[in-house]
This record gives sequence, C-alpha cells and structure tokens, in this order.
Amino acid sequence: MKIRQHIFAIAIFVLAASSLFGQNETAKPATPNASPEAKALLWLIYNLSGKYTLTGQHNYPMAGDRNSVFATNYSGKPPVIWSIDFGFAKEGDQDSYRMRQASVREAIRQNKMGSLVTFCWHAVPPTANEPVTFQPIPGADPNALASVQGRLTDDQFKDLLTPGTALYQHWTAQVDTIAFYLKELQKAHVAILWRPYHEMNGNWFWWGNRVGQYGTAALYRQLFDRLVNHHKLTNLVWVWSVDRPTRAGMEFTNFYPGNNYLDILALDVYGSDFKKDYYDGLISLSNGKPITLAEVGTPPSPEILESQPKWSYWVIWAGMTRNTSRKQYDALLNDSRVLGRDDSAYINAVNGMRAATSLPQLALNKPADFTGEWILNEDKSSLDGAGASNLAAKLKIAQDNSQVAVQKTFIEEWEDNRITNEKLSLNGTESQSEYYGFPRISTAQLSAGQDTLKINSKVSINRGGSSTTMLNTEAWALQNHGRELCITQTADSPQGKRKIILVYEKATL
Repeated sequence: MKIRQHIFAIAIFVLAASSLFGQNETAKPATPNASPEAKALLWLIYNLSGKYTLTGQHNYPMAGDRNSVFATNYSGKPPVIWSIDFGFAKEGDQDSYRMRQASVREAIRQNKMGSLVTFCWHAVPPTANEPVTFQPIPGADPNALASVQGRLTDDQFKDLLTPGTALYQHWTAQVDTIAFYLKELQKAHVAILWRPYHEMNGNWFWWGNRVGQYGTAALYRQLFDRLVNHHKLTNLVWVWSVDRPTRAGMEFTNFYPGNNYLDILALDVYGSDFKKDYYDGLISLSNGKPITLAEVGTPPSPEILESQPKWSYWVIWAGMTRNTSRKQYDALLNDSRVLGRDDSAYINAVNGMRAATSLPQLALNKPADFTGEWILNEDKSSLDGAGASNLAAKLKIAQDNSQVAVQKTFIEEWEDNRITNEKLSLNGTESQSEYYGFPRISTAQLSAGQDTLKINSKVSINRGGSSTTMLNTEAWALQNHGRELCITQTADSPQGKRKIILVYEKATL
C-alpha cells in the first residue's frame, strides 16, 4: 500500500509540475537545468501561493535550530521555514562565520524533517577578509571597509564589477567560499531558498542602494553568473529581496535585475508596516512569480492576509518571536490559511515534492511529542482536597521513537526538592523504577490516534509485614497548540481513590 501511495504521489507531482511549468513561463526556474529538488521546491511555492501562507523562523548561526525550537514552544506550531545566515563575524559571535559547516549539517537535518530551508548571507565586503563587524568601527579607514554596513566608494564599486581588478578577484574568492557550502547542500539533494544581497534598495548594507550600470542589480546578476554558470549550482531557488520603499530612491524598479535572474520576490517588513502599496508594488513587478515576506519583526495579522493573500511565507527574525503575543499567535494559527510544519495541508503538499526528490514521506498522523520542560499550573488544574502535595511541580521530558524519559521535580517543604527519573518504553513493555523506595512497574503506550500517552503503574508497598498495592493510571494529551500538557490521573490505593487533572505549561525560557 505504501509503495502504491508513493507512486501515486510521484504521478500527481509530475502531472502538476509538468502542467505548471509547461503552461506558465514564469514558473520555470531561473537556473537552467535546475535540480529536481529546486524544481520541486519552486513548484511547491507556486502551488501554495494565494491559498496558504507558510510560517518561518530565522536562526542565528550560533543557535542552529534553537530559535525555531523556541518559536515552536512559544507559538505552539513548528515553523515550516528554517532560516539561517552564512555569517560574517568572529568566532563566538551569534553571527560567526565559523558556524557554516554546522549550518550545512543542520540544513540537511531540517530538510529530512520536512522543513524548507532558506539561506541569506551578510556578505563580507571585498575590501576586507573574514571576520568583520556588523557596523563600521569608529575611526576606521573608510577605504578599507571591514563591516557589512557602510559604503564603498564609487570607484570601489566600479572595480568590484570589473573583471580583472583586485576587488573583483577578492570578491570572487569570497563567493567561491560560499559556493563550497552550497555545493555540499547540492550533493545532499537539499534545495535552498537563496536570498543574497537582501534589502538591496536600502543604503545601510555595503551592496545596497546603487543604481545604473555599476549598481546593485548588476552585482546581483554578477553573483548569479558566478554561482550558476561558473560553479554550476542547480539547487538554488533565487529570492530577490528588498526593503519597504519608505523614501525616494528606494523604488523597487531601480534594483530589479530582470525576470531571468530570480524566482521569488521578497519584502522585509518591521514595525508591522504591511502597507498595501508595498504588496501591490511587488505583485505588479512579479509577472506572476510568487512573493514572500523574507524577514518580519511580527507576522501579518489575519486581516492583513485577507487583503494580501499572496504572501507565500514569512520568516520572523531571530530574537523577535515574542514581539507577537501568544493571543495574537492563537488568532494566526487558528486561521486555516496559515500552515505550520505539522499541519496536514502542508504535509499533503510537501509530500508530493518529497516523492519527486526521493525523500521519505511525512506521516500525516505524527505521534504526539511531549518533549520539553513543563511547569505545573495549579490554578488551571483540577485538584482534590490534598491540593498540590506530592505532585510533580516540574516535568522534564525527552521523547524519541522508542521511549520517553521523565524527570520529575517535587517540592519538599522541609528539605531540598526531590528529583526522580524514569524511562518508559512506548511499546507497552514493562519498565521498573521506584516510588519512595518501593518497587514500581509501569507500562506506557500511545493511543491508536497517536495523540494520547497512556501510562499504567503498580506500586507494591510492604510495611510492618503487610503488603498493599497502589494502582495509578495517567492519560497525557497536548492542548492549546501544544503549549499545555494535560495529565488526567486516577489513583487507586487502600486510602481510597483519587482522580485529578494536572495542567502543565511548557517553559519557553
């Protein structure tokens, strides 16, 4: 059955993709002979455009996926897009260029998990060597710019675009370094939403806000030529990225490199400045190509998405997840147009892409994952006359495909808190542990729907020559977009029966 479904998914993809790319010239990748992965990724964006908006999260190079994990825990939905930068800064900095190999490994892992991968690069100016600072150091020689912000002189920018000059040669060496890592991703069959020279209509980055023959658009085309024609990279989906045209000289058209050099048009928005004029401007320039929000401080509201439905995805910049309240996330994530990585509409769509690229299919009914740190909320819990006594105040849970490890912290009023550890197999086999020094035998198994964990425990208590047995049943379930763990607990002991409902909130700090 699985083989039949796999073949069916491939057939659906081939039919849809051949129809799309055959009838719509704008849907063809900018890269000649694009890899199957890149074609499938671009097809996916086209297929979802105007119907859904994908969630995304940027991660600092030093963080790996930590920003995305935080966003999942805070918002309650794992983002589809995993974003990262190739870095420029010294070792130990959050934007360290030394993390490139680690970023490649994480990108491969994210791709296997079902995420879509996007890379940007705060490119090092050709007047300097790595590492550089973000802003110019006060008093530094302006002709030897060693930061990603700042300006080259007009003559320097002209030399950068003139083959044979020292700056051109230095630039090619820098680009070739990045090409090495992009080739590793190509060998691993990972397609990249590649966003070079972002916010190019702004004047804050060294590459930006230059027009004419020796302008920013020419630099973008030069990079395209170096990566596509010289290095033969075929796994890149080219994302042309601008900022809001908030003043004269930032008009999109001044920096547009031409339809043959890009696949997706992107806008960066901070301060919730989602003016309809920006959206309409990109739409009119796009000639049918998808548009996206490559960087945002806060995602667009459901009302914005209603009037601007063609935003393909958004990427929240690192460290800005909490710019949006949980109440606002609830409104967004309850909107059927907004998709996370575990949503069935996304899984169904991306499985067509994965079938065409030999990646395993994502499961529609994934087992509930209780991994995380959880803090008991007594107000939300339904307790009996014993209150919170002898109940775990904190749970630290690590779950994989075969077992769940649970560390419980109990508050002791007369001494240090008590901590217990237990590992439970998820296939229903018995696990042994202790309960106040007495032997406990437990079994754990996920429900048929994979959404509830059922745990049965038996404790044998021997005191003064008499033996008693205490039975305990727990049902674990996630609620409130995965931000709460609800445990319904029933205990049966010689002292009587006890039924309580414990509500634990996921810790995000």
